Amino acid sequence: MLKRELDVEAELIEGGRGEFTVWVGDDVVAKKGWVRFPKEEVILSAVRQALSEG
Repeated sequence: MLKRELDVEAELIEGGRGEFTVWVGDDVVAKKGWVRFPKEEVILSAVRQALSEG
């Protein structure tokens, strides 16, 4: 999704069980809540914003 929509290469790093965290550099921009994963639109928006500020 990140490659397709933003032309950004992503790296998958294994975390804790049930963990889903999206980092841009040293900043967390999106993460899984107690029950649900963040929607794709939310992730894309957060990554786009972090890249523009970076």
